[in-house]
Amino acid sequence: MKKTSVLKEELKNGIFNDLLLDIYADEGKIASQTARYLKAIEIFESLYGESDVTVFSAPGRSEVGGNHTDHQHGEILAASINLDAIAIAKKTEDGLVRVVSGHYDEIVIDSGDISLQEEEKGSTVALIKGVLAGARNRGYCIGGFQAYVTSDVLVGAGLSSSAAFETVIGTIVSHLYNEGSIDAVTNAMIGQYAENVYFGKPCGLMDQMACSVGSLVHVDFANPENPAVEKVDFDLNEYGYSLCITDTKGSHADLTSDYAAVPEEMKRVAKYFGKEVLFGVSLSEIVENISEIRQQCGDRAVLRAIHFINENVRVRQEVEAIKSKRIDDFFRLVQASGDSSFKYLQNVFTTNDVQHQNVSLALAMSETVLKDGAGVCRVHGGGFAGTIQAFVKNEFVSEYLMQMNKIFGPGACSVLKIRKYGGIKVMG
Repeated sequence: MKKTSVLKEELKNGIFNDLLLDIYADEGKIASQTARYLKAIEIFESLYGESDVTVFSAPGRSEVGGNHTDHQHGEILAASINLDAIAIAKKTEDGLVRVVSGHYDEIVIDSGDISLQEEEKGSTVALIKGVLAGARNRGYCIGGFQAYVTSDVLVGAGLSSSAAFETVIGTIVSHLYNEGSIDAVTNAMIGQYAENVYFGKPCGLMDQMACSVGSLVHVDFANPENPAVEKVDFDLNEYGYSLCITDTKGSHADLTSDYAAVPEEMKRVAKYFGKEVLFGVSLSEIVENISEIRQQCGDRAVLRAIHFINENVRVRQEVEAIKSKRIDDFFRLVQASGDSSFKYLQNVFTTNDVQHQNVSLALAMSETVLKDGAGVCRVHGGGFAGTIQAFVKNEFVSEYLMQMNKIFGPGACSVLKIRKYGGIKVMG
């Protein structure tokens, strides 16, 4: 722990410049992150006074491979990004957890009374209580603390702002009450528990795992109760690329049926083979029985099943390409993932409104700008509206940024880097 006054002086004097560069992987972000940390500390002081504190960080995430595979017990590849939630926190002895997040009102929770309340579902209170309960259920200590949390993870852009928040709360609990002993995988599972049980959202584990582990994370959900997790070190700067996420500003209204249809149709094909999910079904089995499957399940279900099987293989190929430093093969596979999502998974626009195809347009314009090896692009996350992802050579980033913002509005495109750290203690 360090006094807030000391941390502010050290930040102003550039003591943490190398650390901030290491975390955010972009020299151009040092000044803005310094100002951001200073402001966060000052807000904490205005709330709770000058005191000894510890500073924590947890990143957002970007899916790289494995589009709509986790719910079929498949494999995914996701990346921690250099947008994050940071928390200025102080341990207290009164058992009360006091959290102010951004500009919202203070939340006060008695750590001795964290029972599930139905009326709290869908709230930040539920997420915090869920993390506390998840940690306690696994035998970890919990207690009171004061925290100010601020996040620059874009909300609604598929970058997992809620998972970053869960991870940073779990990281606070780990360091303030458990000497940092809650490992990254366990912290991710605690975050998923909070979101599933307390918040009421039946999400998978991909988001929390990517936010908690750092760098690239390869997860095999063949055993969903005990997924196999592998951290894959990958420095985009080494290859001269940036990760660009474009919010196409498409409406997410009335898309519930579109999202639900993806796993439902995949499971319909799995049922033909006597299985609950597609894991374990081979492409040759589908080809051999395709006439009957088409008749029983429909053509789109068959196409989506083919996507799952091929995408699962692609994730493993992407991991091997990165480990072998075959960067061109990796980007070829990223592009193939995007093509499969468009043609077979069919999650780039809703058939209920074919006149609005923001994601399709963003991909078309990206391929126009990123010709001759300047980069690759693919739909990001769940699809149908929202965002696309592009890996862009650094010398073409300015042009790409300008074109995407021209089409979808100022600030639509964010230029990111993959960061090596998940949830961490930063200072203090």
